[in-house]
Amino acid sequence: MRFNDFFDRLKLPFRKEKELFSSLYDIMGFYPHDISIYKQALMHKSVGRRNEKGRPLNNERLEFLGDALLDAVVGHIVYDHFPGKREGFLTNTRSKLVSRDTLGKLAEEMGLKRLILSSGQSNSHNSYMGGNAFEALVGAIYLDQGYDAVMRFMKKRILAHVINIDKVAYKEVNFKSKLLEWSQKNRVNLEYRMQKQDKDQESGSPVFKFQVFMEGIAGESGQGYSKKEAQQLASEATLKRLKREPQFIDAIFAAKSDRTKMEEQPTMAVPTTEQNQDFLNLRESSKDDEPDEPEETRQPDESSEADEFDLSDISATPQEQSREDIIAAAEAAAYTSQ
Repeated sequence: MRFNDFFDRLKLPFRKEKELFSSLYDIMGFYPHDISIYKQALMHKSVGRRNEKGRPLNNERLEFLGDALLDAVVGHIVYDHFPGKREGFLTNTRSKLVSRDTLGKLAEEMGLKRLILSSGQSNSHNSYMGGNAFEALVGAIYLDQGYDAVMRFMKKRILAHVINIDKVAYKEVNFKSKLLEWSQKNRVNLEYRMQKQDKDQESGSPVFKFQVFMEGIAGESGQGYSKKEAQQLASEATLKRLKREPQFIDAIFAAKSDRTKMEEQPTMAVPTTEQNQDFLNLRESSKDDEPDEPEETRQPDESSEADEFDLSDISATPQEQSREDIIAAAEAAAYTSQ
């Protein structure tokens, strides 16, 4: 059947609706049955539309449904893709695949974001709009064509051609090294104090809980099945707190000033915990493309970590050492304090 014959059979009344069909086909790989569900999935609440009963008409309910479906579908795919891997590894991989940053980048690269109907102001300021629309699209696919269609879309359209699932799984950002580097550069005392060592009631595996302290000021805690995992989680949470709470930085440098009796004023720029999206295949892929082989021994890329955590702009003092010297000294100081 020719492309135009398909639309003639549907008797679509407007050219824009035909264009929407075509765009959705390019994104999903199949034609919608009920186009009205997809229109709602692409309607942001800022438009302010209501149905005939006066109820708000937007994509928030579909977003809720899609969020739940993504957890189930991606969890299933990750479970099958990594046989024998532990729960923590599977959970971490799924979380990275369905994160707001990942879904937002997907919506942008696949052309979904340009289809969203919203007020201009909301579109320019809402960084989560694309990711929310992607979740709503998944909800629409489920209502329109069922669970199996969602599974095919995520497995064959997204995780086979757009996202490298193995690269996502084995990519690790060393949050501890970044926090150590920042503290050494600013001459801030950093400690990792173990708060608890216990055993998991179900598996019997050891569980550790560490908390970050900088100049004696309590940072965030992390709990994991190893000391390294617990310290990494505590470091990540502390970096996020530094980003969102300028008062936290003030308290750290005030304590440092009391210790050294020297006044130093930190700059207020803060670090970021956002990861880059180098696991996205941004070139136009063909159906013959295959995902990369698993890289069980992949190590974190120090150069990519530097891009993800630009800590130079929150330095209170000029950098006097090379980056390699700073990290080496920081690691030595941290491990001797444990």
